[in-house]
Formats: sequence, C-alpha cells, structure tokens
Amino acid sequence: MPDVKYVVVTGGVVSGLGKGCATAALGALIARNKKVVTIKCDGYLNVDPGTINPYEHGEVYVLEDGGEVDMDFGHYERFLNINCKFSWNITSGKIFNSLITKERKGEFLGKTIQIFPHVIDEVKQWWKRIVQEEQPDFCFIEIGGTVGDCENFWFVEAARQLRSDVGNNNIFYAHLTYVPFLPSVGEPKTKPAQRDVALLREKGIIPDVLLCRSTTPLEDKIKSKLALFCNLESRQVVSVPDVKTIYELPLVLKRDGVLAIVQEKLAISAGDLTRWEKLVTTILNPHDRVTIALCGKYTDLRDSYASVVEALVHAGAHLNCGIDVTLVETTSVAAEQFADLHAHGILVPGGFGSRGVEGKITIIQHAREKRIPYLGICLGLQLAVIEFARNVCGLAGANTTEIDQNTPHPVVTFLPGQTEHTAKGGTMRLGACTSQLVQESLVAHLYQKETAVERHRHRYEVNPAYHRQFTTHGMVLSGLTPEKQLVEFIELPNHPYFVATQAHNEFTSRLEQPNPLFLGFVQAALAYKKAGRIL
Repeated sequence: MPDVKYVVVTGGVVSGLGKGCATAALGALIARNKKVVTIKCDGYLNVDPGTINPYEHGEVYVLEDGGEVDMDFGHYERFLNINCKFSWNITSGKIFNSLITKERKGEFLGKTIQIFPHVIDEVKQWWKRIVQEEQPDFCFIEIGGTVGDCENFWFVEAARQLRSDVGNNNIFYAHLTYVPFLPSVGEPKTKPAQRDVALLREKGIIPDVLLCRSTTPLEDKIKSKLALFCNLESRQVVSVPDVKTIYELPLVLKRDGVLAIVQEKLAISAGDLTRWEKLVTTILNPHDRVTIALCGKYTDLRDSYASVVEALVHAGAHLNCGIDVTLVETTSVAAEQFADLHAHGILVPGGFGSRGVEGKITIIQHAREKRIPYLGICLGLQLAVIEFARNVCGLAGANTTEIDQNTPHPVVTFLPGQTEHTAKGGTMRLGACTSQLVQESLVAHLYQKETAVERHRHRYEVNPAYHRQFTTHGMVLSGLTPEKQLVEFIELPNHPYFVATQAHNEFTSRLEQPNPLFLGFVQAALAYKKAGRIL
C-alpha cells in the first residue's frame, strides 16, 4: 500500500454526536492543503441514502459524480475543499452486494462465505482500492453508528486489523464519546464514556485521542478521571463542548492539544489556519445580521436543509453578516402570515412531492410582487416558473406534471429521454452539469464567467415549449444546457434579486469559497434590510 497516514474515527454512547463534523474538523486541522480521501462506512443495507426519508436520515448529499451519499460528506467537502466520490461512501448493502455478486460468478467455489473473514476482508479491500486509485497523503475513515452496534461490527473489526496492515506509526484512532451533565447532581458524569471506551477496547482498538462531547468545557479533574479509568494520558482526553458554529471545531481541537498528539504519532507537519480563523471570527462577531425565511416541508428537521443553511453561513462570513434562518412550514401558509416573519429574503429549497407546493407558490408570488430578495433551488426554480406562468403569462392552471398530470399548461414536465429508466435514482439527472450563461445577465455577473458547473438531483424540467412565452413576458432564462434545451437558471431583471437555479448549488459552497448565488442573495438581503424594509 502507498505511504499513507490513516485517521479512523469511531463513536459511542449515542448517535448524533457529530462524528462527521469531528472527522472533517480533524481533516482541516491536520491535513490542510494535502491530498485527502474521506471514507464513510454506514451499517444500513441500502446501497445509498437516496431513497431514505430526510426525517429518518437527514439530508441526501449529492456529489460531483452523481453519487447520493450521507450528509457527512457535506462536512468533508466544506471543511477540506475537496470533491468526494461515490465509492468513498461504503454501506453494508454495497459490501454484501459485492460479495454475493462475486459468489454468483464462482469466485468462492468450494468455500462457505462468512462475516469473518470474507465480509471484513471485502471492507479492507475496498479501502485499499480507494487508496491505490487516489494516492492520497491522508485517508480518513469514519465508522457510522456507535461501537457495539451489530451492523457496524465488520467495519470496526476491519479498522482494528488495519493497524497491522499499515503500521502503528501510520494510523491514528480518534473516538468520539459523550459526557452528559446531570442537573440533579450538578456535574458531568463520566460513567457512559468509561463503559464506551471499555467496549471499544474489547473490540481491540485503543484510542489515541478521546473526543468528549459535552454541553460545556470539561474541567481538568473530569479529564483526569476519564484518563485514569480509560487507561489514557490526561492530554489524550479532549473536551469538545457545544460551539456556536461547527467551523470553530478545528480551532477547539487545536487549543486542546490534538494537533500536537497527532504530529507526535504520525510525524506530520501542520497547515496554516489563519484565514480559517478570520472567517470563524467573522461568523461569531458579524457587523450586521439578516433573517432568511427558508420555506419547505421538512422544517421539523433542520438537517434536511443542512447544506442550504451552511451555504448561507458561508456567504455571510464573506459579507461580515450573520444569518438568522426562520424555517417556514409551507404545507399550510397564507399571505397574512408573512407580516410575522420579519425576514429580509425568501429561499425555497429543493424537494419532491405535492405537499406544501401551493404554499410555496404563494410565498414566491409574494416575493416577486413585493420585491423581496428571492433564491430558488431546484423545486424552487420550477415553482417560480409555475407562479410566473399563472400570474404574469396568464396561463391559468399551469403546473408541473409531477403534481397534475392533466394540467392544461405543463410548464414543468418529465425529464426528456429518461422515460425508459425505472430503477430508483435512474430517472434523475444527478451530479455535475455545465450550463451556458447569458452574457450581461445577473447570474453571469455573479459567477464571473461564461459557464457554471453545479450539481443536480431532479427528474422534471422547465418545458421547452413555453420558453418563448416566459421570455416574452420578461423572464430571463439566464443559463441553459450547452444544447440550449434545458433551463438551468432564471432571473427577473426588474427585481432587486429574483434568481433561481435548477441545480442544487448549495452543494458546491465552501466556507472559504461561497457559492456565487448565495453570496448575491445574502448581499441583496442585506441591502433590503439597510433600505429599512422587512418582509
């Protein structure tokens, strides 16, 4: 195997502690400006999370190559400025499917296929294949779930065996655990973390650093107690308290000595976090603030729109502007509710299905008529087109065939050329697509170039049969596919900021390089506020 440094991140006690954020933060701290691959191992049997309800699994993150992956990949890309690949998201479904395919081809004739060694060997071979293909300086492996879960056993065992394969000086184990604070006794309790580490050690992994999630920073006496009972040095017990922004995490880890421990173990040099620290300082202490109304149907779970919220934060950091996001449930919404939102901009994100659609159209009409900054993403573009068709072009009953197969004006219709595909995901346009931008348009000005490459995840498109009617009534189709058939961007020229894209542009935004449409949107919202107006 190549001379690669491996960092394995596991978690325990409870799920949802933030292993993805911790992995990304470790990457930003120790592998900055290095070539990095980030592998996520999930125990579920789905091949990918593309068909899992956001309420169950959070946001589905779309990669450059079209892969639908776990939302932790968003953290990896945003912290490390990399483009991940679908093969880096390994599920038990992928592993078992690969093994069964090999068995059916006769590759194991005469053998009984078992969890040990065959499944574990398949996991390690997958990891090695990625490393051989990518030739990285660092390979980060995050193991989903908690240690002790039966469905991630093969990943944990593979991680244990990896130490023998690559050598002790080339692998670093970080374990994220939980130290709860009990108000009834007035102190943090270490017993869950002690049992957690004991279980990890039973699996054969001794952590090089113990990342302790807690509501507040841990006192030295708590760290010493954990170190004693976990057979670690006190400096290996690191406090990871709640932070105001996840982008503080690399700085928190650095302050608590993680960098020094990693450098000692792996013999590496550190990158420069100066610019990162300046942006974090701006996020924490902005000169101004704006409120954005994020209008969707999954508002009970903020993670459903994680990348959208982060893209707003990125834009705000570069404009010295804090972002307050108001989640608006669109299943039942009326115009009179707008007065209570106190928002300076409206954002309609992507989504599927009919629930909440008419509420979103009502909100979009309000944004257009009241000249409130508007950004539409994917479905947000399609519904903006429907609203424009109905209320500006006079096309009564205009709709998308996703909602109404019998609409008299199918201004949004099924993706051309995809009708033969029936497998889930196969009917969608997925991954990076290039669009040609119209010269002198606002979108071209924002991107500062003639083309834009953004990621997609959708089935329906603006119907080319209606393009002329839209442009006749004043809409600018400011970005089209190179063959000029499919609409990628729209805008309204006589509006402070009314822009929408068929893409999911939130997936290309980074803290150090915000997406142009989000940057323009927040800038417009800030101008709207300074003009003394609110929604």
